[in-house]
Amino acid sequence: MITERPPIPLVAGERELLRAHLEYHRATLAWKCDGLDDARLRARASAPSALSLLGLVRHMAEVERTWFRKCVNGERDLPNVWSHAGDYQTAYDASASTRAEGFAAWRAEVEHARRIERAAPSLDLVVHQPRWGEDVSLRFVMLHMVHEYARHNGHADLIREAVDGTVGA
Repeated sequence: MITERPPIPLVAGERELLRAHLEYHRATLAWKCDGLDDARLRARASAPSALSLLGLVRHMAEVERTWFRKCVNGERDLPNVWSHAGDYQTAYDASASTRAEGFAAWRAEVEHARRIERAAPSLDLVVHQPRWGEDVSLRFVMLHMVHEYARHNGHADLIREAVDGTVGA
C-alpha cells in the first residue's frame, strides 16, 4: 500500500493550515511504514533504545488519545492503551505488537481527533490539560501535535533507512 500525503495549501486560514499540516504529518508516519512486515516494523532503531516504527505508531496513538480525547474532549477517565502510569515512552516497545494492532489503534485515535477538532467551535477553545495542570487552547494542541509528528517523523526517517535503506522526505 502506498500512502498518499495530502497537499498543504500555501494560502489558507489558520485552522485549515493547522489541519493540513497535521494531516500531512500523519500521512508521513504511515508512509514511512509502507511495505514493511511486522518484524521490520518492530526493528529497533539502535541499542539500547526500544524505539521502532511500530513503536512510533503506538506512541502517536497514545498522544492523539491524550491530547484530543482526554484533554480537548474531557474524557478524563479514559485509560491509556500502552503507556501505563503516564510514561509515554513505554509505547515504544512494540516487541509483542503487530501492524494490525498498532495501526488499528492509531487510525481509531486519529478519527476521534478529527471528529473532536471539527466539532470545536474555534481554535480559541480553552481546555484544561490535566497532566500539566494548566489551561491550553485547541490552537496549542494542534501546534503541539504537528510538533510531535514532525519530531517523530524525523526518527522514522532514520529507522526506515536502517531497516531497508529507503530514504525520502
